[in-house]
Amino acid sequence: MEEKKFDLNSIIGFALIFGILMWIMYQNQPTEQELAAEKAKKEQVDKDAKTVKTENTPIQSVVIDTTQTDSTQLAKLKGSLGNFAYSATLPSAKNDFTTIENELLSLKIANKGGYIVDATLKNFEQFYKGSGSLVKIIKENNASLNLKLQTADNRALDTKNLYFEPTLTKEGANQVLTMRLKSAANAYLEYRYVLKPKEYMLDFSIRSQGMNGVLNASKPLDLEWDLKTYRNEKSVTYENRYAEIVYEYEDGKDSYTSQSGLTTDDAKDVTYVAYKQHFFTSILLTDTPFATAKMTSENLVKDEKIDTVFTKQYSSIIPLAFKGGEINYNMNWYYGPTDYRILNDYKRNLDEIVPLGWGIFGWINRYVFIPTYDFLADFFPYGIAIIVFTILIRLVMSPITYKSYLSQAKMKVLRPEIAELNEKYKNDAMKKQQETMKLYGKAGVNPMAGCIPAVLQIPVFYALFQFFPSAIDLRQKSFLWADDLSSFDAVLHLPFYIPFYGNHVSLFPILASVAIFFYMKMTTGDQQMAAPTQEGMPDMGKIMKVMIYISPLMMLFFFNNYASGLSLYYFVSNTITIGIMLVIKNYIVDNDKIHAKIQENKAKPKSESKFQRKMREMMEQAEEQKALKAKKK
Repeated sequence: MEEKKFDLNSIIGFALIFGILMWIMYQNQPTEQELAAEKAKKEQVDKDAKTVKTENTPIQSVVIDTTQTDSTQLAKLKGSLGNFAYSATLPSAKNDFTTIENELLSLKIANKGGYIVDATLKNFEQFYKGSGSLVKIIKENNASLNLKLQTADNRALDTKNLYFEPTLTKEGANQVLTMRLKSAANAYLEYRYVLKPKEYMLDFSIRSQGMNGVLNASKPLDLEWDLKTYRNEKSVTYENRYAEIVYEYEDGKDSYTSQSGLTTDDAKDVTYVAYKQHFFTSILLTDTPFATAKMTSENLVKDEKIDTVFTKQYSSIIPLAFKGGEINYNMNWYYGPTDYRILNDYKRNLDEIVPLGWGIFGWINRYVFIPTYDFLADFFPYGIAIIVFTILIRLVMSPITYKSYLSQAKMKVLRPEIAELNEKYKNDAMKKQQETMKLYGKAGVNPMAGCIPAVLQIPVFYALFQFFPSAIDLRQKSFLWADDLSSFDAVLHLPFYIPFYGNHVSLFPILASVAIFFYMKMTTGDQQMAAPTQEGMPDMGKIMKVMIYISPLMMLFFFNNYASGLSLYYFVSNTITIGIMLVIKNYIVDNDKIHAKIQENKAKPKSESKFQRKMREMMEQAEEQKALKAKKK
């Protein structure tokens, strides 16, 4: 067999093939970036493999370590919190919040303390329309709700410092938030909030479960409710004037704390406590009356130039009684406007929170003025509605105005004859009084007739004085230059502060003062002519001349910080009254006819009334006694 030999061509071929292979290997060598990526990929694979190994490791050792840590922490917390140390070890034991809200109201409830830390009214702006700042009844720690816990192992704890566990659910359209302060898995103190759609009122309950051996049930728990009220209106002075605590007690009685200084009230069988801020109110209501309640109100506005953030500091202490070793109270919270219609619809006597006046004054507001103005406001802008409202009132009161002016006219006609009697019996006051009364009787004139119409107007005047400051519908409603009919209508801001007046100039009070001046100028002149000066009595003419200037000035100062809607009413009212009196004077009342009628009455025989006869007899007896004394001397 012939041996195979390599020839030169074969060697060259192998060399070429080797060169080609080396070139291919060089071209396919990875770059530095590719090597780094490959390394990272390998590390990730190793990490994943390690994780899988860990997950497949029995968890017994991990649980043992955690339990040891929790046990150590729990033992440490029990030293200060007792059984409530359990709540401090839960995941909810942190500064977190839960929000519930509807179309009108937004509430934020804190885990720490379990109470509302923010209450925002979505449809109301602070200070002025377009401010961009919504009214917040609660914000920035200005409020708190606390239960003073007395434990069975003699600890004193405050719920506001403890952590509650929140659970948010829904019952139909209602949002339900339960906040539980736990001493064990199934033992807790619970706050339950239920917010319904389109409601300012929410259900609220405080109850306990399994706390019989944890809490000392031998005496009630003290519920402490505090609120430091933020200013929400342009005028801190005006707003603070109507900020107060209102409460109902003993089957429907209502009362309120003083609006100035520091005041504390105690009451029994309390069904609600309201912290009123003029146009907004926070109310705590209960189905089971609180046996007692202690309420404190402190005025925070010491200097109106400086104290402009807060108005009042409110606080209440309300003991909650145990039943069967447990607490169970069904209550309500209200955070919303001080609106008579809204509060009255709840049928729980909450309309008393709105200061409409007592007795007949409140009756006039509730059943006459509020329905009438609401009706007008449906058809007219709010400022025009006030003017129409004022015209209606003056027209209704015009017969009384007529009677008053007619009485003044009669007295004016008799003035010369009364002056003669004063001169004739100037040294005998008793005889002068007798003859004057005889003259009044013969002429058919009642000297008190002019006072009666004025007295009849007092309820209307006072009711209106209460109505306008309580009308939340006027809040931030504009008219002419006034941008808010519920507040002052400043047309000029002063660089200084005038005591009792302020640092601005309101225009409607100026117009109202001018109208009052001319009204008093007209009526006081007639009164001076009608009523002669009596011996021994002060000269009413001089007093009235002074009052012509003092009354408008008082109006100017007093109403500069008041609601411009009220000043608008007084301006229109006095202007209309001046017009009515001019019509009565020039076109209705004829002095010559009145004089002729009086003379005719004097000629007619008059029968005495019982009152007139009694007065005559008393004067005659006094005259006889005077004569006897003169003889004895």
